[in-house]
Amino acid sequence: MKKFKKWIGRISSVIIYGVLICMIITVISTKINGGTPKVFGYEIMTVLSGSMEPSIKTGSIIAVKTIPNTAKLQKGDVITFKATDNPNTLITHRIIEIENVSESVQFITKGDNNDTKDRTPVSNQNIVGVYSGFTLPFVGQLFAFIQSNTGAIYLLIIPGILMILWSVIRFWREISKINQKSQIQLVDSPKKEFT
Repeated sequence: MKKFKKWIGRISSVIIYGVLICMIITVISTKINGGTPKVFGYEIMTVLSGSMEPSIKTGSIIAVKTIPNTAKLQKGDVITFKATDNPNTLITHRIIEIENVSESVQFITKGDNNDTKDRTPVSNQNIVGVYSGFTLPFVGQLFAFIQSNTGAIYLLIIPGILMILWSVIRFWREISKINQKSQIQLVDSPKKEFT
């Protein structure tokens, strides 16, 4: 039973330290990449609107792979691109047409859930990447929270506090064991009789 408790304690320590390290890496990655964490070369993005439903639900996270050569893009591919009027806004829509205009290529896009195509064609320079097909529904709210300053603080402080509490609990247990052993030794030690 004691060995089991020791193993549970060790596993708990590894999990708590692992969570803290993952949170630190995620927060640092998010801040370095300007708000979008990268995992194995994929940018993780949050879907904020329902324009691509039902294939990509609002509040999901998606993985987007950067592509160095946009000439490989085809009709039907789902791309993430910067909005023409606001480069800080990213849009993920499907390519419905590809047009060659004066030695350059433009992509006509449309959200699956939208009735009409997007007003402005997408140029090569505005394409961030292509949707990899990986999506996790409802996790986007968590990632949006992580990307905020408040989220970054909480995700560093909470695991840190848990680590400190776990260390205090383990330290307290060790002191209790030492006290118990010293009390047992006092009870078991032979009493000397004086005459």
